[in-house]
Amino acid sequence: MSDVQDLLARINAEVSAHREKVSQLRSEVVEEVKGRKERMVKLEQAFHQLRGVWIPRLESLVLQFKDAVQVTPTVTPGRRQGTFEFRSPLAHITLRFTASTDTEVTKVVLAYDLDILPIYMQFEKHAEISFPLDAVDNDTAAKWLDDRIVQFVKVYLSLHENEYYLRDHMVEDPVAHVKFPKFVAGATLERGGKTYYFISEDTRRQFERSGV
Repeated sequence: MSDVQDLLARINAEVSAHREKVSQLRSEVVEEVKGRKERMVKLEQAFHQLRGVWIPRLESLVLQFKDAVQVTPTVTPGRRQGTFEFRSPLAHITLRFTASTDTEVTKVVLAYDLDILPIYMQFEKHAEISFPLDAVDNDTAAKWLDDRIVQFVKVYLSLHENEYYLRDHMVEDPVAHVKFPKFVAGATLERGGKTYYFISEDTRRQFERSGV
């Protein structure tokens, strides 16, 4: 039979090991929080460094489209975003440029996102580039941003070229007020001897409920 003192010694050893583990984990968490705060400071410095890259380029984009675009800037800790809403009779066009970081705050991530509804042509919807937090390359970032802006302009112009070449086949959703080729209609409705075309079943249902 084992001695009670041996049992108590084993219990105390487990308790001591647990306390040591908790203390170590607490120290690691404190260090991680401290390190993260330091990296967030570096991230904000990197964002400031990149301002000279993205601001003049995005301002040039806005200037090119003038009254046809609405810009919404978003600034939060660890994230900068510019959302560009383009007014077009053909589609709802939303372009976003985002500067952010990864989960561990070790990189600067630049992202490009383009949404066009309805979709009836192929285009690059998403692209991104990243740099180590301590090694942001302004020249590479500038070239990447230039390429994305030019790519967007090509897509925008192609969209409106399609309107010219397909003008005899273009229809307009009476709810969304968006023009598109007949062949990409998401739904149709026959009423009073006339065919109505819709970008989706949702706008068709809205039209029916309106009783027009």
